[in-house]
Amino acid sequence: MPRNQFQRMIFALLTVIVTVHAYVFYSLYVVNGNYFASIDGATGVLNGIHLNGGIMMFGHLLPIWAVILIEFCFAYLLECVMGSPCSFKLACKVFEPQTTHPVLFETTIICATVGLMCPAMSLIAAIMYYPYYTGFHIFTLLANWLKLLCYNLPFAFLSQLFFIQPFIRTVFKILFRKDIKSRC
Repeated sequence: MPRNQFQRMIFALLTVIVTVHAYVFYSLYVVNGNYFASIDGATGVLNGIHLNGGIMMFGHLLPIWAVILIEFCFAYLLECVMGSPCSFKLACKVFEPQTTHPVLFETTIICATVGLMCPAMSLIAAIMYYPYYTGFHIFTLLANWLKLLCYNLPFAFLSQLFFIQPFIRTVFKILFRKDIKSRC
């Protein structure tokens, strides 16, 4: 859908803004919510995070806004360098963009993006959230990566395919409606 480099960067920016917030929420509430809510005196997940002193990242307790900012930087860089370009190339190996129905081609791009980004971001998250205070062991890192991948892949696939990408494409069409109309 994006036609030039500027539009690709904006599309990636919009996607990453929504996706990072969704994944931080998913990680804190769904995956780790019971832990934070069970902290002594916690009345909920956010209160548990506050009582915990933040979220453990890189062996230090950080506030939620710092976690979102760090994850955003990694995700945006990875999306621009690997996710978007490689997923488009993979989709073109399977279908011809000019002759394939746009919904099918876009769905293929979304699936390829999830297939590339989810393992990569799960590995980055396994490194960022590794319990360094217990010492480092490569097998623990790999086990944490596989655990995160098992949690994240179904969420990534379903949320990107049915919610995030349709929303981002609608916002993108609104932002660039003049450019889109001039191409028709």
